[in-house]
Amino acid sequence: MTGAFSLEAAGMSKRFGALAALDDVSMRVDAGSVHALLGENGAGKSTLVKCIMGFYHADEGSLLLDSREVDVRNPRDAARLGLGMVYQHFTLVPSMTVLENLVMARADTPEVIDWGRERERLSAFIAGMPFAAPLDTPVHGLAAGEKQKAEILKQLYLGARFLILDEPTSVLTPQEADQMLGTIRDMARERQLTALLITHKFREVLAYADAVTVLRKGKLAGTGKVAELTVDKMAAMMIGEDRPAAPVARAEVAPGAVRLAVEDLEADDSDGAEAVRGVTLAVRAGEIVGIAGVSGNGQSELVEVLAGQRDATGGRMLVEGEVYFARRAETQRHHLALLPEEPLRNACVGRMSVAENMAMRIFDRPPMANGFWLSGRSMREAARGLIKRYRVKTPGPDAPIASLSGGNVQRAVLARELGGEVHILVAANPVFGLDFAAVADIHGQIVAARNRGAAVLLVSEDLDELLDLSDRLLVMSEGRIVLETTAAAADRTAIGRAMAGH
Repeated sequence: MTGAFSLEAAGMSKRFGALAALDDVSMRVDAGSVHALLGENGAGKSTLVKCIMGFYHADEGSLLLDSREVDVRNPRDAARLGLGMVYQHFTLVPSMTVLENLVMARADTPEVIDWGRERERLSAFIAGMPFAAPLDTPVHGLAAGEKQKAEILKQLYLGARFLILDEPTSVLTPQEADQMLGTIRDMARERQLTALLITHKFREVLAYADAVTVLRKGKLAGTGKVAELTVDKMAAMMIGEDRPAAPVARAEVAPGAVRLAVEDLEADDSDGAEAVRGVTLAVRAGEIVGIAGVSGNGQSELVEVLAGQRDATGGRMLVEGEVYFARRAETQRHHLALLPEEPLRNACVGRMSVAENMAMRIFDRPPMANGFWLSGRSMREAARGLIKRYRVKTPGPDAPIASLSGGNVQRAVLARELGGEVHILVAANPVFGLDFAAVADIHGQIVAARNRGAAVLLVSEDLDELLDLSDRLLVMSEGRIVLETTAAAADRTAIGRAMAGH
């Protein structure tokens, strides 16, 4: 099968025990189009895509390519029929060259490889593509945008003419994202391929998609042409009656005194390589300072140093004018709160209860403790108040926190960190992977903390999130702060160039 073809999932259902992950879902993607698939976490997007790609076999329903029913029993069947998928996280082998990755991905790779012949074949193939990749460069030496191009080239080289793109821009700069999606759209219009785009960014849907299908709780919630839909309509399809709280208005107040500062801070990554290189920044009371950057440019190490999870190798930190070493007593004295990336792994003990996790900051203080004795009753009473205030969906305060959904784990940690007096909040990718309602809720809590006078340092790989929430924006590249701007004067192009190291 060559050129773009249509795909139709008709009446697909998939159950896992009593859970109906997909319930009679139908979707049609026209040949030569870019079709967006939207839905909150757990809506059924991954299940639908896995049924299409042969990772799962639907209990009911059928799959049609160009109106012809096909049976996809496994991923090899999918590849043979021209179905390919580009995943959110790169799948190329970092130590191998682009040439080696593409050749080794073929099902018919010979036992003895004539690399000269393979290079000629691939060079001729790439010459017919709208973008190229350096064949002899190891993947670890490529920029994120080049890696994404190589992933797409691999699928096209393997014969894919229907591409599923799963959050393909999450590790790209704005320019790289626009270039990549623009290329996919142009190839679709030329009927070289058809694309199904899974994304949470409405901006990408409006700019590059022709039509949209929305899933909610395993069912089809709506579909339509993007030109005839608004963001509000698409969001309403996604969340139904469970509408998020209204956005918290930003208080118009002048920033106060500096509450958090780092001066010439340096730190190594887990392999001993320099990751944070002479970073200097300051965050004042009543402002949100955002840090933008492509993943892997030192942001994680910076947050870990501030959290006391990694030692600095140089420079110093100051909190409310005092030198800060990220010890527990200091965070308590200065009312410093932390909302880390992957909170279940970095801020919780999964087997402990919601109440016990919520009490971690103050478990050794009255009324939680009386000498050496801890009061489970006091922990549960305090947790019930926080659960209600922060709308944490849980069977109760005694439920293991690992049994909660990702959004509710994040809400529980947010309740613990913001439930008392907060002077400083450090938040790292606070809504990554969360659903629409949880994102709006947590963003509202962060803005509310800022309005109450907290100094907020917000680290995120989502530029739209940073532009929405920040008062000032810093860009981090190769471990250094390379750009500073106010959010009001922010230039997306300049930010993207800085993120890419230009």
